[in-house]
This record gives sequence, structure tokens and C-alpha cells, in this order.
Amino acid sequence: MGKGILIVDDASFMRMMIKDILTKNGFEVAGEAENGLVAVEKYKELQPELVIMDITMPEMDGIQAVKEIKSLDPNAKIIMCSAMGQQAMVIEAIQAGARDFIVKPFQQDRVIEAVKKAMV
Repeated sequence: MGKGILIVDDASFMRMMIKDILTKNGFEVAGEAENGLVAVEKYKELQPELVIMDITMPEMDGIQAVKEIKSLDPNAKIIMCSAMGQQAMVIEAIQAGARDFIVKPFQQDRVIEAVKKAMV
């Protein structure tokens, strides 16, 4: 398994916010991607330990990207995040193979809790 965490979000300030939370808490960030297509490529290249993935993105959304990554690596660990705490999307993300779900705006404790839980 690779090192670090891949952060996927179409908003650069969101990636920065997540990166900040992770690095402040001693986690390594392997890379960043701005959409699902890039995320799948970066996953192949970096083989990160964990992926934090936004749902709503251009090119390829998070749910599709989770399916693609899971088809490459059934053991991939992925946490979804979205501003919309919509039940249907949460269920779809979990069914696609996500381990957990965090809602924006992020609460640092919740992010760290989800990351620690997913990495077990």
C-alpha cells in the first residue's frame, strides 16, 4: 500500500483546507486532484493509503471515480465529502465502496476521526 492521502476536490481552497487539517495532525498528503478523472490517474500513479473525495465535480463525479478506483483496487480506502448532506448521495457513495462520509464545512475533529477510522 502506498503512502499518504490523496485529496480530490474541484475547489482548490477545499483541498487546501483538508491538506491543512491533515498535515497539522501528522498525516502525509500524497497528492491532489481537481476531478474524478484526475483522481483515478493519480490513484494509479501514487497508490495512496487513503482517498478523500468530493462528490460533486466536473469531468467525472466522486461516485463514478470511487467505482473506477474500486475496480482497480478493491481494497482502496475512500472517504467521501460533500456540502450536500443528502441521504441518497451518502447511500450511493457507501454502496460504491466509500468507507465514510464527511460533510462540508469540515470540522477538524470529524475529518481526523474519519481518516483514523478508515485507515484501520
